[in-house]
Amino acid sequence: MTERVTGDDPREDEPAGSAERAPGETPHLDESIRRIRAAAKETASSGLDSGRALRKLVSADFALARSALGRALAWSAVSIVFGASAWLLAMGAAIALLQSFGLSWLASISITMLVSLVVTGLAAWRVSVFFDYAGMHATRRQLTRMGLFSEASGDDADEDDDMPAPPPSVASTAPVPGGSVPR
Repeated sequence: MTERVTGDDPREDEPAGSAERAPGETPHLDESIRRIRAAAKETASSGLDSGRALRKLVSADFALARSALGRALAWSAVSIVFGASAWLLAMGAAIALLQSFGLSWLASISITMLVSLVVTGLAAWRVSVFFDYAGMHATRRQLTRMGLFSEASGDDADEDDDMPAPPPSVASTAPVPGGSVPR
């Protein structure tokens, strides 16, 4: 085995990547390994950054869901309180007032019932809005883009209802030489 003597290679003091090469000349092995290692580090760093961003997104979605569930419960409590206590007294007073205007019992009770149903519908709508916020839609979109989650799972029995009807076949609508369409 021969010992290497310093000064034999003029490129010895320069890094392998800085050597001037002619176009089409292949780089040295150590330069190729350095490039591959740098690309691997960049890829790993990018993957870690994506993971951190996804973790932040999931965390923010959970915070939004927690807040939305709290608000939905608060609105549910409001609708229960109105439906169970003060609302009954107000409707009783309204029925008495409508009776004094000359309306029948049936008409008075029907009008107050209609008002009660409108307020109940408003409260139910608000609850549904806040429950929709708890659906983690941003996280689902990102997971779908990454291919880790699919919203079209095929578990729905209603999928056949959403499919458009197939066009009628040409054979069933073609006229028969006698002038009538076959049925």
